[in-house]
Amino acid sequence: MLIAAIRDLQWRKRRFLIAVVGTAFVFAMTLVLTGLANGFRVEATRTVDSFGVDYFLIQDDVAGPFLGSTPFDQNKVAAAAKLPGVQAAAPLVYIGATARDNGTFKTMNLFGAPTDGPGMPTMTEGRAPVKVDEVAVSSTLDHHLGDTLTIGPHQVTVVGIVANSTVLARQPNLFLTVAGAQRMAFDGKPVISSIGIRGNPQQILPGFHAVDRAGAIADMMRPLKVAVNAISIMAGLLWLVAALIVGSIIYMSALERTRDFAVFKAIGVPSRSVLAGLVLQAVIIALVSAVFGVALSALLGPMFPMRVDVPQGAYLLLPAVAVGIGLLASVAGLRRAISVDPALAFGGP
Repeated sequence: MLIAAIRDLQWRKRRFLIAVVGTAFVFAMTLVLTGLANGFRVEATRTVDSFGVDYFLIQDDVAGPFLGSTPFDQNKVAAAAKLPGVQAAAPLVYIGATARDNGTFKTMNLFGAPTDGPGMPTMTEGRAPVKVDEVAVSSTLDHHLGDTLTIGPHQVTVVGIVANSTVLARQPNLFLTVAGAQRMAFDGKPVISSIGIRGNPQQILPGFHAVDRAGAIADMMRPLKVAVNAISIMAGLLWLVAALIVGSIIYMSALERTRDFAVFKAIGVPSRSVLAGLVLQAVIIALVSAVFGVALSALLGPMFPMRVDVPQGAYLLLPAVAVGIGLLASVAGLRRAISVDPALAFGGP
């Protein structure tokens, strides 16, 4: 029966090839969508990790150190530095900004931190900003050292490059000194968005609470929650489409092989063997589609304007899901094969 199932695949190879191509494309798009949703988190995680801080001190009743922040007086940093367990405390500033770049306006994320950190990422080219009119930019902006960038009424000079530093669906990050960021965000007032803490504070300033890196990442991801959920729903629907494609092919094969199934039953072949042949066909189609889907996703991913980071777990899960889809898709054909009357084997054409 297994040999007969494989022979049937060879006999109807054009139809099965179409099924493989269609299912592979669905699998590829599922992987890409998974990569898009994961890319948002990868961006936020890499940005937060690049600050080199363990906790962010923010005011009570404030959602987070970035998008949920409210400014407070910078003089709280000195008090935070004296807390037990604190190795270093740094003033941090965050604001979303619109900059004019090569004649077009772009939304960017502006961070202010001490030149020597904590809070200032490692430069892959150039140096960290020292003056209020200096900036380090993400390499995704395709700027060079010495270029100028206009942010509102201010012009800043690029002195450093940070590799692939983006958040919020590939919006580039800018890094300035604390004074430079305060000039941009708060008209030069000595206020900050959070206090970056390196160490493990045993006490917290009155009126403040500590947010760890995971909380900071969640704060950065908050505006994208609806988008991530929508992408996840779309990925689930694509799994269903894949099952329908494979299921329709297997069902058509079962319809065309009605006389074959009748002959098998008439000569005493167990029903489970007949069913095993259909299951084998469905699983083969799904697994071959999964292999081509992985390759196709690698080609489609770079075409998207946003970051696509397919997690390794998705690649490992895909074969298991493909087998599950194959088993699910074979149900329609199984019902047809079971209901075949062996007497058809002795009927006319």
